Amino acid sequence: MRYCKKCVMPDSRPYMKFDKEGICYPCRVAEQLKKIDWKKRWKELEMLADQYRGINGDYYDCIIAASSGKDSYFQVHVFKEKLHMNPLIVSVNNFTWTKTGEHNWNNLLKEFGVDAHIMSLNPQVCKTLFRKALEKLGSPTWYFDRAIYAYPYSTAVKLNIPLVIYGEDTNYLYGGPHTEETPSAIKQITNDVAKPVPWEVWLDDKITMKDVNPAIFPTLEQINKVKLDPRFLSYYMPWSGYKNMEFARTRGFKTLDDTGEWKRDGYLEQYDQIDSVGYLTHTWFKFPKFGHQRVTEVGSLWIREGRISREKVVEKVLEEDWKLDKKMLKDFLNYINYKEEDFWKVVDRFANRDIVEKRDGIWRLRKNVEQALRNGDEVKI
Repeated sequence: MRYCKKCVMPDSRPYMKFDKEGICYPCRVAEQLKKIDWKKRWKELEMLADQYRGINGDYYDCIIAASSGKDSYFQVHVFKEKLHMNPLIVSVNNFTWTKTGEHNWNNLLKEFGVDAHIMSLNPQVCKTLFRKALEKLGSPTWYFDRAIYAYPYSTAVKLNIPLVIYGEDTNYLYGGPHTEETPSAIKQITNDVAKPVPWEVWLDDKITMKDVNPAIFPTLEQINKVKLDPRFLSYYMPWSGYKNMEFARTRGFKTLDDTGEWKRDGYLEQYDQIDSVGYLTHTWFKFPKFGHQRVTEVGSLWIREGRISREKVVEKVLEEDWKLDKKMLKDFLNYINYKEEDFWKVVDRFANRDIVEKRDGIWRLRKNVEQALRNGDEVKI
């Protein structure tokens, strides 16, 4: 196992690649992005908007896959106010909300004057599949994430709206199974966030295919018939979650720091993925499996943007990345009706003991892994 010499990303992250100099693929991508002619890319985006603007008369001419987050504010601003499109916001409803998230969602619609189509997932199905995904994959919200990716596609097919807009290309920017730079988001069907697990794994005498419609991607025939054209906005514009947050705040977006609602343990910031309480239990699960979670991910982004030093991020990783926020866990377990002691038994089963060890009953990075993190070095596991 080794850590990037520039940021703090480990190669235990699935699909993470390093070059011969010990620099991770996303850090090299960040260097390449500085060389792009963004004015030329913007012209390409304007041409794309010209192609689809008014394609359905007075009906919607594009779909924006959005939530109540800071990136969604930026996406809607670009397509509604700068490109003068008539977008329909398509979203999957959270299974629980923060008050801050509720404010940001309502404000998004009022501030930009847009319509929204929200899919509220069957809570009985969610609870059952969340429990199954927890126990089978160690990825508790698999079904929810699958719906987030699939539902905008299927809505676009049903409404005959080919252009679907997503924010950043997580595979290209942060590392994933698809590392080529492309404006097309069509390969998100195989994105590792919503792992392509066969449906037979999830179905039983109570859960059938008719119960999981929101998470089913349209067929290739349906996609081709509509000429579905999903795009990443990050291909056309330089992407920064931090700068998107700064913009969103000028339009009424609030962070958890702004509202004082909740200070999350295990986080470097209080502005990203703040609309739900229990959802990020799923994100934390990466720590016992791979030895990192959000502090590592956000800290690495900040290093690449020149906002913070590697040394400071290392200390934050060691201080915070292992923590599972108690409010977050309680909310998630209450939703799926699961005992905390049973949850930790599942964690123990998935924990990679080559990377993490228990100290005072809590999973932490092994001492030799911590040393490799500090040095940006390799460690045998």
